[in-house]
Amino acid sequence: MQQLGRKPVSSLKIYLRLLSYLRPMVGLFAISLVGFVVFASSQPLLAAVLKYFVDGLTLPSGSTFHDIPLVGKLDLAYGVPLLLVLIVVWQGIGSFLGNYYLARVSLGLINDLRRALFESLLHLPNAYFDHHNSGHLISRIAYNVTMVTGAATDAIKVFIREGLSVVFLFGYLLWMNWKLTLVMLAILPIIGVMASGASRKFRKQSRKIQSAMGDLTHIASETIQGYRVVRSFGGENYETQRFKTSSEVNTRKQLRMAKIAATFTPALQLVTFSSMSVLLLLVLLLRGNQTAGDLVAYITAAGMLPKPIRQLSEISATIQKGLAGAESIFAQLDEAPETDNGRVEHDRVSGRIEVRNLSFNYQGSEQNVLDDVSFTIEPGQMVALVGRSGSGKSTLASLIPRFYHHWQGQILIDGTDVEDYTLRNLRSHIALVTQQTSLFNDTVANNIAYGDLAGTPRPDIEKAAEAAYAREFIDQLPAGYDTLVGENGVLLSGGQRQRLAIARAILKDAPILILDEATSSLDTESERHIQNALDQVVANRTTLVIAHRLSTIEKADFIMVMDQGRIVERGTHAELLALNNHYASLHAMQFNDAGVSEDAAEPDPALAQESFTRLK
Repeated sequence: MQQLGRKPVSSLKIYLRLLSYLRPMVGLFAISLVGFVVFASSQPLLAAVLKYFVDGLTLPSGSTFHDIPLVGKLDLAYGVPLLLVLIVVWQGIGSFLGNYYLARVSLGLINDLRRALFESLLHLPNAYFDHHNSGHLISRIAYNVTMVTGAATDAIKVFIREGLSVVFLFGYLLWMNWKLTLVMLAILPIIGVMASGASRKFRKQSRKIQSAMGDLTHIASETIQGYRVVRSFGGENYETQRFKTSSEVNTRKQLRMAKIAATFTPALQLVTFSSMSVLLLLVLLLRGNQTAGDLVAYITAAGMLPKPIRQLSEISATIQKGLAGAESIFAQLDEAPETDNGRVEHDRVSGRIEVRNLSFNYQGSEQNVLDDVSFTIEPGQMVALVGRSGSGKSTLASLIPRFYHHWQGQILIDGTDVEDYTLRNLRSHIALVTQQTSLFNDTVANNIAYGDLAGTPRPDIEKAAEAAYAREFIDQLPAGYDTLVGENGVLLSGGQRQRLAIARAILKDAPILILDEATSSLDTESERHIQNALDQVVANRTTLVIAHRLSTIEKADFIMVMDQGRIVERGTHAELLALNNHYASLHAMQFNDAGVSEDAAEPDPALAQESFTRLK
């Protein structure tokens, strides 16, 4: 989908950029080009054979020898059939070389584009994903690249093969009778104007189709990922209607493209064959002293022209689809990756975090999400952030590993601003567990030992799983650590998925640990297990915990309460309860006689009683 504010790029520039990807395969492309030259050169040769066949029919009986250019005297009775076979073999060799080696080039081109597109996704800033839905991103990789495939295989093949055929046939016609051929050339400007107008329509419609396909993919992706919600809330009819509407819009746009193509081709044929009828009349009037064989060869060669011209005209839609697809692909490739101007790298940091006068707002919003936030976490401390939803807790956690860039204030790790670290080095010091657990359709072991952790010995993986209290359910799985967990861990419960994510963070053994609602998906028993695990994990590790469930943070060294982007209270659990203000109000909402708030699961009875006693 064309980016808003982006100037349209000319077709020539897009093609030249596509061709730049062919540099590593220029040798294969040259072979295919030679093959198509061979194929195209056979076209006028077939017409020439007919000349000698017809001339042989008009020669006196017994006199079948004839002078043939580059061949000499030849008995036409045997020579014409032999020449026909040789020309067909020549044509077959050219067809194989052209088609096979161009296919290798085209598939290599598509592979390079697809890899470049996917790799760019891995390095784009978070803000890019905030403004582009996953459906359009997936459609760009799957559908748009397919359109480029069509332009890079069928379209380029037809363009080169049929284009060269037209060139060779026109050359032969000029050699046979240049006056008649010049009359034929008069129709070329008409064809050019028609093709140019159709191309503009094809490209414009292709952009619309891309957008419609992205919407279609997005709806399907959302429905598949949220199928439990759809079924729980009776959303089948709504999603069916939404998908039906989007699919019908896409179908109408596809039909519009087909209508343009279906109208253009007959119109071009009408112009071409009208010209052929005029040509036949001129041949009869201006035959001069040419032999019957000459006239038959000329008319045959001229009659062979409409087919390649028609095929050239029909690839316009394919080419414009490919151009539109390439345009959207290059638009993504041109997006600036995550800014990484840092130069500082440390083997391991102590974990001291200092935030000074930090303010932050998201791009396109004037309202600050964080407003003049300052605090210090010493190495090994466990600090908790609490507050109502939307108070800025998760945003603060996202700024530490530099998922977003802050412009006002500082975030220092061991006295160095996070902006001065290289991204890879900065994130190597931080282990992050979020509320939205991300697992991959792989084994339990590979989900724990993911990315840079791949290849970790199995005993270390098992130790991390045990520390996260995940071993008890892993041992009950059909294949233990080698069990596939399904897409995003669909075969596991929410608590089990969360414990695997915590095990992954434990295995990383980073000096800084950020738990962003990491226990929100856990049941009471699992929460108790994780609480015990955290007692071991936080030792000698700086830990920032963001939690709605206050029972998980009572042992924090100190707690900061956030409200509307500011820190309004800080202190220990007991100190904040004694203040009887923001924290005490949040605590009472979770641990009162009526039960718990909707943001928290039912707490452990012992913990609830202990906290309620303190509150009294």
